[in-house]
Amino acid sequence: MRTHYCGTINETLIDQEVVLCGWVHRRRDHGGVIFIDLRDRTGIAQVVIDPDTPDSFKLAESVRGEYVLSISGKIRNRPSGTTNQDMPTGMVEVLVSSLTVLNQSKTPPFQLDDENVHDDVRLKYRYIDLRTERMQKNLMLRAKLSRTFRSYLDETGFLEVETPILTKATPEGARDYLVPSRTHPGQFFALPQSPQLFKQLLMMSGLDRYYQIVRCFRDEDLRADRQPEFTQVDIEVSFTDELSIMTMMETMVCKIFSSILDVQIPAPFLRMTYAEAMSDYGSDKPDLRNPLRLTEVGDLLVDTDFKVFSGPAKSKSGRVAAMRIPNGCGLTRKQLDEYATFVARYGAKGLAYIKVNDIDTGSEGLQSPIVKFLDPKIISDLLKRVGCVSGDLVFFGADEETIVNASLGALRDKVAGDMSLLEDDWRFLWVVDFPMFDWDVASKRWSALHHPFTAPKTDINEVVREPSKAISRAYDMILNGCEIGGGSIRIHQSEVQSKVFDLLGMSEKEAEEKFGFLTDALQYGCPPHGGIAFGLDRLAMLMAGEQSIREMIAFPKTQSAGCLLTSAPSEVSIKQLEELSIRVRKPVKLD
Repeated sequence: MRTHYCGTINETLIDQEVVLCGWVHRRRDHGGVIFIDLRDRTGIAQVVIDPDTPDSFKLAESVRGEYVLSISGKIRNRPSGTTNQDMPTGMVEVLVSSLTVLNQSKTPPFQLDDENVHDDVRLKYRYIDLRTERMQKNLMLRAKLSRTFRSYLDETGFLEVETPILTKATPEGARDYLVPSRTHPGQFFALPQSPQLFKQLLMMSGLDRYYQIVRCFRDEDLRADRQPEFTQVDIEVSFTDELSIMTMMETMVCKIFSSILDVQIPAPFLRMTYAEAMSDYGSDKPDLRNPLRLTEVGDLLVDTDFKVFSGPAKSKSGRVAAMRIPNGCGLTRKQLDEYATFVARYGAKGLAYIKVNDIDTGSEGLQSPIVKFLDPKIISDLLKRVGCVSGDLVFFGADEETIVNASLGALRDKVAGDMSLLEDDWRFLWVVDFPMFDWDVASKRWSALHHPFTAPKTDINEVVREPSKAISRAYDMILNGCEIGGGSIRIHQSEVQSKVFDLLGMSEKEAEEKFGFLTDALQYGCPPHGGIAFGLDRLAMLMAGEQSIREMIAFPKTQSAGCLLTSAPSEVSIKQLEELSIRVRKPVKLD
């Protein structure tokens, strides 16, 4: 039906007869000659219809935007002065000998070159949105990314294995999407949040190196880098350790950036402990393009009478940290108030600051509501520790350590964005030595920081004695402030896994019911193993320069996990519900 794609014609094809198919991107009538920009996913070709082909000319007069055409004609050079150096096809055009309208089109709900279309409209008419150059490039980049992952893993001895989509509900992590069973009334499958347990079972099966580009499902509140269904590159290796996996993954990522973006990434990547990341950046996924850092100052404020600072400084669970903003004196009172409102979202009760107008004149050169409450010697020591010079501003966080880290960590990113401090670069790092457990105040029990199958760095008996100090063999790959991959060395001994379940507050009966198949399998010669999973959508988003993974998914969901295109989710018939032994009881709406 066609001999060439629109975006592939060029000067090497002069005088050749071609057949092109595509959509009318633009039509221009120049008084006796009609020009049509014909578009497909490879690009745009200019085709020319003149009155010497009366049937085609008459037909061309009736075509409109997004009509689907097939044209036959001869490639020729564009006339002098009409070439377009910015287009790959901009030196040539096709003189049409015949034109066929394959299908007409209604007027689209938006112009394809309009960058201000509301997201809801884009999602409702996603098949039109996907015709845009932006979305076509994004999906082609994503396809190339998947292909490059597969190429590297195939070349290095990995075996691609599919794991079940209908599986068992898990008690950890996000909420499951449940699927009722018709053949087992009252029982449910769950869609997998990840293939975690199955890939571990594959290691027990002797497959040694596994990977899968797999769809995962999590019923959780959405953000820009999350969707209810997403794709991850799942990897597992037997007889390995952290260094081996991290080195292998660095090589793979370097190949990906080299082949897709022609960017050379230096390796090995920086390693940073979880404790260092939280202390210096207030985040376990710091953006290293951002020069702003947090500085611990609590020891300087223990004896001050200003209880806003001395209280957290004395508390074992508290923290007082400072963040210097170079040239921050230029921030207005309105901006400072907006930042105070911003950190309140993270639990901060306020945002103290000092403007250092002139550091050489002591307190007279400072502008701050808190200076009057602090001893001049303390102020001098504070400014010296954070490295202030005239013109700087210092923000302070004083509260529970978790609140200080969350609020100043988020403020660090916001200020850097507002003040254009981010460097234009790709900054990779590994964050390692995560705590194994986190204390859940609400349930008064330990929870696994990653997942309960992560191996500890120390003997399990030490973990049992002091779970608050236990460090796991987990590692996250971070790129420009986003976690793109997370993994760990797994527990491969049944007794160790059982003790971890016990620490998490699971009874023997509960552990057997939920994970008995795993602990049984661990008793039949399980090799040491570990792995990692990369968020394909998130990595593609970063590589494409987008702000949301929705722009890298062909048919994504909305913030409320709905599909505007198909109106899913939707009600089903009573008959279907009866077959599943289900009765729907809708929430009661209170007036």
